[in-house]
Amino acid sequence: MDVVVVESPAKAKTINKYLGRNYKVLASFGHVRDLPAKDGSVKPDEDFSMSWSVDTASGKRLADIAKAVKDADGLILATDPDREGEAISWHVLEVLKQKRALKDKKVSRVVFNAITKNSVLDAMANPREIDAPLVDAYLARRALDYLVGFTLSPVLWRKLPGARSAGRVQSVALRLVCDRESEIERFVREEYWNIAAILGTPRKDTFEARLTAYEGKKLQKLDIKNKDQADGIKAMLEGASFRALSVEAKPTRRNPAPPFTTSTLQQAASSRLGFSANRTMQVAQRLYEGMDIGGETAGLITYMRTDGVQMAPEAIEAARAAIGKEFGDKYLPEKPRHYTAKAKNAQEAHEAIRPTDFFRTPASVRQYLDADQARLYELVWKRAIASQMNAAEIERTTVEIEATNGARTAGLRAVGSVVRFDGFIAAYTDQKDEDSEDEENRRLPEIRQGEALDREAINATQHTTEPPPRYSEASLIKKLEELGIGRPSTYAATLKTLEDREYVVIDKRRLIPEAKGRLVTAFLENFFDKYVEYDFTASLEEKLDEISDGKLAWKDVLRDFWKDFSAHVDETKELRVTDVLDALNEELAPLVFPAREDGSDPRICPKCGTGNLSLKLGKYGAFVGCSNYPECGYTRQLGGEAGGNGENGGAVDGAKALGKDPYTAEEITLRSGRFGPYVQRGEGKEAKRSSLPKGWTADSIDHEKALALLSLPRDVGKHPETGKMISAGLGRYGPFVLHDGTYANVESIEDVFSIGLNRAVSVIAEKQAKGKGGRNGGTPAALKELGEHPDGGKITVRDGKYGPYVNWEKVNATLPKGKDPQSVTVEEALALIAERAAKSGSAKKPARKAAAKKPAAKKKKG
Repeated sequence: MDVVVVESPAKAKTINKYLGRNYKVLASFGHVRDLPAKDGSVKPDEDFSMSWSVDTASGKRLADIAKAVKDADGLILATDPDREGEAISWHVLEVLKQKRALKDKKVSRVVFNAITKNSVLDAMANPREIDAPLVDAYLARRALDYLVGFTLSPVLWRKLPGARSAGRVQSVALRLVCDRESEIERFVREEYWNIAAILGTPRKDTFEARLTAYEGKKLQKLDIKNKDQADGIKAMLEGASFRALSVEAKPTRRNPAPPFTTSTLQQAASSRLGFSANRTMQVAQRLYEGMDIGGETAGLITYMRTDGVQMAPEAIEAARAAIGKEFGDKYLPEKPRHYTAKAKNAQEAHEAIRPTDFFRTPASVRQYLDADQARLYELVWKRAIASQMNAAEIERTTVEIEATNGARTAGLRAVGSVVRFDGFIAAYTDQKDEDSEDEENRRLPEIRQGEALDREAINATQHTTEPPPRYSEASLIKKLEELGIGRPSTYAATLKTLEDREYVVIDKRRLIPEAKGRLVTAFLENFFDKYVEYDFTASLEEKLDEISDGKLAWKDVLRDFWKDFSAHVDETKELRVTDVLDALNEELAPLVFPAREDGSDPRICPKCGTGNLSLKLGKYGAFVGCSNYPECGYTRQLGGEAGGNGENGGAVDGAKALGKDPYTAEEITLRSGRFGPYVQRGEGKEAKRSSLPKGWTADSIDHEKALALLSLPRDVGKHPETGKMISAGLGRYGPFVLHDGTYANVESIEDVFSIGLNRAVSVIAEKQAKGKGGRNGGTPAALKELGEHPDGGKITVRDGKYGPYVNWEKVNATLPKGKDPQSVTVEEALALIAERAAKSGSAKKPARKAAAKKPAAKKKKG
């Protein structure tokens, strides 16, 4: 018998069905060792030796694997086919060597890109050794990330209190977001006008043509700058005659895009399905690891962490066969299509993401999947099948039109297109193609060269230039990939870290840098500029790729990096906080000193009128304060709006007056505290306060909203069975309804204000049906959903009386001390649950034995 090691229980369960009795498949539950989160885990002075630690849950898993290997004929390492998978296999092997569990047993490494019976059996027939250069690349990345994080973060803590951490890729991604915000702040809008004519053909058909030239001069987008110019041109056209100078119809072909890579899947899932990058990877992992499809267990898609765009020859043939069946032979090109990666530094030798079986159409598997799985599978299937279909044939028509009014002339152009053959569009189109409504997608009526055209209307419309949009998760991933920063397996984790560290907030799917994030970026750009440069980070990625190709020695790369980096960090030890604040005041002037409506100097204190405002550093981070402290105690939160500057609505010391309470006549104010913005009624210890609910920003708070928050909790009505009052409010776990000690969460703060008695009774009943526990009889709300347990049921992270824990059915497992609840992975959760369940099981046996002995003891006494 051979022992096979994979990462996850779900993968183990699927593979075990393929291999039969001669194999025992065990899961490592992800990485089994890591660098301890403390100084000295990587020792540059000892040739970059690394100290690895094994946590309790992983230790038990490794003990189980070692025990199984001692009784086995051999060990087969079958972790994922990428750098992280190779690293897990290497770690498992190293630990087993230390335990002397291998002796002379055969060890082999197998990889498969899809979890199907054929793929797994083919891999078993073609074993190899562990890829040492790939492991070296992992070690180099891990060491670099550790050295940057554990060397740079303490500098941030000392010089910039409130900052959480810095990271090799994380800080560069944050810089992109902050640089875009600075672009938006510096952007100056410009007015411009567009002029279009609605014209008619002799056959009474109408169409639109846009002005492109005037008085012999070609017009650019911003050439018509004001209403006077526009009105003059409009008047000329209203008295002009129109003639079609030329009509040109040109056939064009639009080719399909390649199948998905990790980043393009994340981008498409974001724009089409509204998924975060993290959610996309969770669902894709489940589709990859295996589903029960009508009694057959199989992975539905290939490995989802890849930057490859090609498909295996047998997959291409299967796709072509499916195209013929589903769409017809006219959609099948004469030869298969082959693609090459365009992304900078694309190097991972995996297939693109595709279905494992093209004949498993989205419709045929929908009944076996949940809603998110079905939607993502459909996206993967359609994109992959479209990649092997015929091009779409489109006829693009351009009509040049002359307008004459006496001696004055103008040129107009009408553009339209029509799809003559839909080709791959029958299966899949990009979101931008679907959403596009520009003139090129309009169909023009018949227009003949030389014929006169009737003027129906002349329209002049005002526009202003727009600042560049903030990044979405999808567009940031695309930008990182274009720059060659990060790798497919890191994008989702990087974005999650930025959000968890409160460096960015996601609002309407756009990434907005928080003040804390902008401070960190400005600090790094001023004092560690080299290490947040895009080119430097990309060149380091290239070196890491060369390590994985066996072209560079990993420790040589570390030595070169550490020599300059450590010297730079040493230089900052003499850096004074005043130097830091002076630099940040200048770098972040639009954020720290926003312009005032009355045009007064935004750097003068609005309270005393003589002091200068400046950034200050406190225990909980940066804020804006007056130079006349302590005589003047003016402060406001960094990034505060006009009210925070003391220039609006009677704002004093960072409090913005919103109005008075109609019942108590007390002042209601919007304030900023150590935990963020809040509203307050009155002053002193008796003042009532309410924090802002999730999704509400300080900018959106007005008198009405503040009154509503301060009125909570509100009485909904008496429960029809108990006669006790049901109330609705906002608490630690979010919006809720409460009845007789039982809390039940509702979806949004709006529900708190609008929920009626019938709905509240239903919500309470649903909660009680799920069983009591947690906060006063109610289960604490889930902080995070991790996905399905291999044995069924959701795994969640919750916050309990004694701290955060993971929950699955009746099993609760406390998180290790210091573990961020938002950073818990499904593999870590499964390991904790398994360990907790094992302890519970062993605890019951002695209890039963003790219970069995009691009657015997009583009998003896009698």
